[in-house]
Amino acid sequence: MLKIHSLESGYGKIQALFGVDLEIKAGEIVALIGSNGAGKTTFLKTVSGLIKASSGNISFKGQTINNLPPEKIVNLGISHVPEGRMVFTQRTVETNLQMGAFGRKDKKAIRQDMEKYYEMFPILGERKKQKAGTLSGGEQQMLAIARGLMKRPKLLFLDEPSMGLAPVLVNQIFKTIRELNKTGLSILLVEQNVKKALKITQRAYVIELGKIVHQGKSADLLDSEEIRKSYLGEV
Repeated sequence: MLKIHSLESGYGKIQALFGVDLEIKAGEIVALIGSNGAGKTTFLKTVSGLIKASSGNISFKGQTINNLPPEKIVNLGISHVPEGRMVFTQRTVETNLQMGAFGRKDKKAIRQDMEKYYEMFPILGERKKQKAGTLSGGEQQMLAIARGLMKRPKLLFLDEPSMGLAPVLVNQIFKTIRELNKTGLSILLVEQNVKKALKITQRAYVIELGKIVHQGKSADLLDSEEIRKSYLGEV
């Protein structure tokens, strides 16, 4: 579904990604893990078209998307739920979801999708007329995920969905991610909670200083002594 080959990008003269290779197959949930500043968010932004790749190739469902603007990449089927939620705080929950469906013309189906996500996240249904800025961090994360789903993507990018959340909400978010994947949705999960990420994904990549340094089955990486020492704080 998504194939990345020798991807390089950065910010002006500062290079952040160095020859990254990564693949996500249809129906997979894949983790991209690494420490702060490793290049995870830069990778997502580059594939989403928010940062232009300096070299390499990005292919989605057989189509090269390197030079496409973000809105066209979204229309092809990639939704990006950014780090920090980035909801429209002065707009209602309902309006945020409608914005997620921007460009869709099927009004009846849009309404059905909104009701589906209100059912998935009942608190959003209860607060659909409230401004998003009045929601808690966990509720905003639920809204950000639901908004990302309103385009009916084939591939969903989740950037640090558990950041800053209480443990009970973290468990709820990860349960939701598993349930979404069971519907056939492909997911790339960028997450600093390495243990939880490796437990719900099939495969994983480890990025350090803009380079992929490990990859393999998530269960194997979870059992790796090096990974446990470096990312789980275990000796």
